[in-house]
Amino acid sequence: MPRFVPSVLISDCWGSVGDLTFYHIDGRCYYKKKSQCEFKGTAGQLEQLEVHRRALAAWRDVPLSEQKIWHEYGKGALSHRPPFDGTSHISGQNLFVSAYHGFYTLGNEHAPTPQPFTPFPIDALEFLCCERPNPDDLILRFKLTFENCPSPERYHLLLKLQLTNPGKGKKPGLMRNFLASAPCAAGDSTVEFLIRDYRDIWGLDLPEYQAHCRYILLDRQTGYRNIYTPLSFIF
Repeated sequence: MPRFVPSVLISDCWGSVGDLTFYHIDGRCYYKKKSQCEFKGTAGQLEQLEVHRRALAAWRDVPLSEQKIWHEYGKGALSHRPPFDGTSHISGQNLFVSAYHGFYTLGNEHAPTPQPFTPFPIDALEFLCCERPNPDDLILRFKLTFENCPSPERYHLLLKLQLTNPGKGKKPGLMRNFLASAPCAAGDSTVEFLIRDYRDIWGLDLPEYQAHCRYILLDRQTGYRNIYTPLSFIF
């Protein structure tokens, strides 16, 4: 490992610059070349990257006067990062891109129009049962309950799912998106998710699975989404 030799101009180094990273051992400074990642992304990641690029391109086509409206609405949007006490907000561009992704997920990709961010209804999801309609696929059924929601059909449920061995912890990077078979309904309704080729997705063929989920409400009118709620169960 090459050692950094101080000079009159530079007495010490730390951090990274270019392809070099400087570090210290026993008070002495050394440097090494940064490793280059060869992973180019899965097909799903590349698809999402292209969606994101289209969203950014659509934002650049938005007139400045409309961008200012987006920025005002972003101040009232719910941030998906802490703190969740209402003191933080997002930019208008982030709100626009989030709505674009939301409409894409709903199968209705288009440039959204600025709309205020309104509070989402309180919801709860409870696992009911699973069914295997054929040897390759699964149907997961849940009971969805809303509290004080006058228009439940306005929302669609998105499930981020990872299947693993019972007792194993979740890995968010292994979660995959599944959209409910139909929009939400009033009262205590049953929601279904079709999981195609479930063995191939996670490379597991087990008599029993641990499911780690994050469920999200998508607003079909605005494309906005609420903060996810975690849920885990064994089936």
